[in-house]
Amino acid sequence: MSLSKKASEIKAIVLDIDGVMTDGRVGYGETDEIKFFHVRDGHGLKMAKRAGLKVGALSGRSAGANRRRAKELDFDFFYEGQKDKKAAFQKLLEDNGLNGKDCLYMGDDVVDIPPMRASGIAVTVADAPADMDRFVDMRTKLPGGHGAVREIVEWLLKEQGKWDSLMARYLD
Repeated sequence: MSLSKKASEIKAIVLDIDGVMTDGRVGYGETDEIKFFHVRDGHGLKMAKRAGLKVGALSGRSAGANRRRAKELDFDFFYEGQKDKKAAFQKLLEDNGLNGKDCLYMGDDVVDIPPMRASGIAVTVADAPADMDRFVDMRTKLPGGHGAVREIVEWLLKEQGKWDSLMARYLD
């Protein structure tokens, strides 16, 4: 099946957080972790939600910063502290009435391979290990935490024919 045909069937975007929504670095302060999220990624996810897509995260780590960002972006689902991403992805699908082919999964490392293999479209970020190319349909031009999520959301919305109507509010 062509990538364009696969894109037309996507109903949900599932994101890893560290290395995808962030640049993968974790900073420790006296009281909490410090992470940086790109605002354009967030706006792209808001646009995806306006287009009727479900959006959320499946993360191997737990962090207050992740929960705060998920709440700000009004994620439809949020699974954190998931060391077994294969099992967690299955639970995510069941909980949200989805099957794997309904999902675009975006990850950056080998722990993401099981959900990638079960997804309709698998994407990795520009700065992911080279070996990840064996398991994905696409690699972004931008690195994780620097607009890679926005890049893929924009591509998906254009493939689904939704981009122009979403842009109308900014052009009127």
